[in-house]
Amino acid sequence: MILKNGKILIGEELVEKDIRIEGDTIVEIADEIDGDNVIYVNGCWVMPSATDVHVHLREPGFEYKETVATGTNAAAKGGVGTIMSMPNLRPCPDSVEHLKVQLDAIKKDASVKVYPYASVTVNEEGKELADLEALAPYVLAFTDDGKGVNNLNLLKQAMQIAKDNDKVVASHAEAEGYGFGREAEIIAVEREIKMAEEVGCKYHFCHISTMEAYEYIRQAKERGVDVTVEVTPHHLLLNDGDITDGNTKMNPPLRPMSDMIATVQALLDGTVDMIATDHAPHAPHEKGDYDKSLNGIIGIETFLPSIYTCFVRTGLISYGRFIELCSTAAAERFGLPVAKLEVGEKANLCALDIENEREYTQEEIVSLSKNSPFIGYKFYGFNRLTLVDGEIKYIQLTREA
Repeated sequence: MILKNGKILIGEELVEKDIRIEGDTIVEIADEIDGDNVIYVNGCWVMPSATDVHVHLREPGFEYKETVATGTNAAAKGGVGTIMSMPNLRPCPDSVEHLKVQLDAIKKDASVKVYPYASVTVNEEGKELADLEALAPYVLAFTDDGKGVNNLNLLKQAMQIAKDNDKVVASHAEAEGYGFGREAEIIAVEREIKMAEEVGCKYHFCHISTMEAYEYIRQAKERGVDVTVEVTPHHLLLNDGDITDGNTKMNPPLRPMSDMIATVQALLDGTVDMIATDHAPHAPHEKGDYDKSLNGIIGIETFLPSIYTCFVRTGLISYGRFIELCSTAAAERFGLPVAKLEVGEKANLCALDIENEREYTQEEIVSLSKNSPFIGYKFYGFNRLTLVDGEIKYIQLTREA
């Protein structure tokens, strides 16, 4: 396979190159490569495929919202070659037996690489630790995402087990008693940092959204605490003034403009380690009126174009930082395969159409659910090709045998 007339990042410049792939491996990158089985990526930016460490696939248990097949096909459409799937499932992956149900579905139907989280507590109920020791060989991280672990004794035990097994604990930082208010996140982040610092485990904060929480994390990093943080595209690009219907309802909710600005600043100053979507499909009857809707939006198909348009195209971040935020940093933190566009590396690539702007439409959505706040938005950088270990998983380009 030859990818022809694409642009790749060399230093901090996009340079036109051809790429030859044999089997699953990149074997040549040159100005001009001739041969058969050509895919014309004309003008697209060919880059390492994205890694999204915060995806709700909903299978097993909630297949009416999303399945492994539809969720991973949506990832492939978005240029995301590797995902980590959240454990709020039925059965919840709180034991090896329960995890196997999900692993079997992934093996059968996944079109991209999927690495499941195991839950911290049994059924994510916060009352009893899941069988973390037994689960550790099968997962890279533990989380009760969707709920904060407010039993701090259990959380500390989980941190210690994670440390002993070289795993990451990922936090949905939300202290009880504050609803979805800002204080819930701020209080949880402050106390969990102290615990993680004491235990010395690898700790990761999901979807942080408040000014004070970012300041606590910034200070913790300066002290050398082993903590990382992700931010979502919607918390970077939207605020509470954008709230309309259920497609703008999620947890954490859209915050005031001051928090959105602080979130962007944390991205720009390096406090933020990675971007993740919190892709959370819901069926139409679960959305609609804002107050009655469930929390969660889809985001994996607009992940790369939204960030490219608003941060790279505007000059706020570099091409290299974009790759770091959307691909390599997450993979390195969680021990996932790191996609690289280099000779000798596996061909895990995507091709972003950075020259043409278009509108994101409901009709094009591959996810089983359609609950996106970005329907009707115009972006540059929509993906046109996804390769996973050299196999085409999504293509909207011209081919020549």
